[in-house]
Amino acid sequence: MLEQTEYIPVLAFAIQPACQYIVEYFGDDIHPGDVILHNDVFTGGNQNADVAVFKPIFHEDVLVAWAVCKGHQADIGGAVAGGYNPEAREVWQEALRITPVKIYEKGTFRKDVWDLIFANIRYDIVAEDIKAQIGGCVVGERGIKALLQRYRLDTFRDHIQYLFEATEKMVRSEISGIPEGTYHGESIVFYDGIHEGSTMKINLDVTVKGGEITFDFTGSSPQTEGFVNAPYAATASAVFLTFLMLINPDIPHNDGILQPIKIINPEGSFLNARFPAATTFGNSITGPISDAIFKAMSQALPRRVTAGWNRFLGFTLTGHDPRKNRPYVDILFLALKGGSGGTWMADGYDHIGLINCAGGILAQDYEMFEVHDPHFLIKHEYLADSAGAGRWRGGLGVETEFVIQGEKVTGIAFGDGIEKEARAFGIFGGRPGSANRIELRYPDGTVRVAKSKEIIRDIPKGSIFYEIAGGGGGYGDPLERPLERVLEDVRNGVVSIGSAREDYGIVMDPETLEVDEIATQRLRGEANE
Repeated sequence: MLEQTEYIPVLAFAIQPACQYIVEYFGDDIHPGDVILHNDVFTGGNQNADVAVFKPIFHEDVLVAWAVCKGHQADIGGAVAGGYNPEAREVWQEALRITPVKIYEKGTFRKDVWDLIFANIRYDIVAEDIKAQIGGCVVGERGIKALLQRYRLDTFRDHIQYLFEATEKMVRSEISGIPEGTYHGESIVFYDGIHEGSTMKINLDVTVKGGEITFDFTGSSPQTEGFVNAPYAATASAVFLTFLMLINPDIPHNDGILQPIKIINPEGSFLNARFPAATTFGNSITGPISDAIFKAMSQALPRRVTAGWNRFLGFTLTGHDPRKNRPYVDILFLALKGGSGGTWMADGYDHIGLINCAGGILAQDYEMFEVHDPHFLIKHEYLADSAGAGRWRGGLGVETEFVIQGEKVTGIAFGDGIEKEARAFGIFGGRPGSANRIELRYPDGTVRVAKSKEIIRDIPKGSIFYEIAGGGGGYGDPLERPLERVLEDVRNGVVSIGSAREDYGIVMDPETLEVDEIATQRLRGEANE
């Protein structure tokens, strides 16, 4: 890996295993003008909905590099639209598996292969997105060829090798600054989508020694019957992106960063599931993996870790749009983006979203949310008291409410964080963030509370969708938060007077918002006893 764009790290760090497999798979049968499509999780992919385009780059008939563009698609076949099937028990119920296949061969478009693939995908927009990815690879190829034309191959290779070696030295230097030892962390994933009350444990030992760091997941729960499993590439991506949050952010992202990082992830666990397991939820396990890493590394790097991030609760709506007389699918990014954890000297980010995207996914524009799909937005706003209290509080979550105006609608819940124990954890005395929740309020007045993983069919037109995306965990004792910061939050409506009293030990007049200093001193004194 020479370079990657700053967008969705869980996708970018899963490119190398697939590219290595493609090189081995085709051997000498790779030529200028080839374009290869791939998504298969059992040959190096991280999620079947994340489809990658690979284009070899040649210079004077020598293969010198690859341009790769990967993206999450609106649909990739399988039993349900949108790519997430909580009822899946095997990979074929999830998606079309695309093992490496050439859609261009020596510059010639393979219409038969293209038509076969897209005959199995519900939405025309996916083909257009793949075309855009091909275009991205062409642009990348053009840039590398321009460098080679200017500097020649030997100079190009020398500089790449220097960049890799320099980056590796920087990462090893960062690791050498961590006290040597073995640090333990655990986290729990709740409900596999099939067995009520099921839990999956992440067991992690992080060992720092000799300028290298090893993440050992031995002892984690075995793979599940449901779709709450991860392929190796998804777990590895989660490790890389989380560890990079703890070191110098100016270090380049290339192959050099990977060399001092070792991963032990036994096959057959739910973090490295064997074929033909369902694995679509694998990217989402990044959150619990990050939790375990932060808990382990808090013992060695207390001022670099964050408290827990909100574990996102996703929801997909599919159905018929009567305005346009066409099918539609919408993964509700507007609703699912919760808060990140607080850290030393900084509150968490509000409404940042899932950690595997590290803020890279944006909520839809309100107008486009309504124009593109049959929704009528009622509310989308920060949720008071959703952030975990702390010396540095967590980021705020949001609540979202809209009317479903589609017909023949199916909803698919895929996520975590509705259980009390799955809230974003607080650290060093900080409090947890709020839990997630999804309600479907039907026109007849009944309310259905969604499970974290289920398919809800036949949602009536006119139903109201309501979601709480919880806040991040707090860092440090809330009683140590400066009074003026709490007052600012109260005035801004993100911390209630009740939370100011119960969590931060500050007594305020509900009318004037003035602090009762005597009562505050007494309350804080009692809390410290």
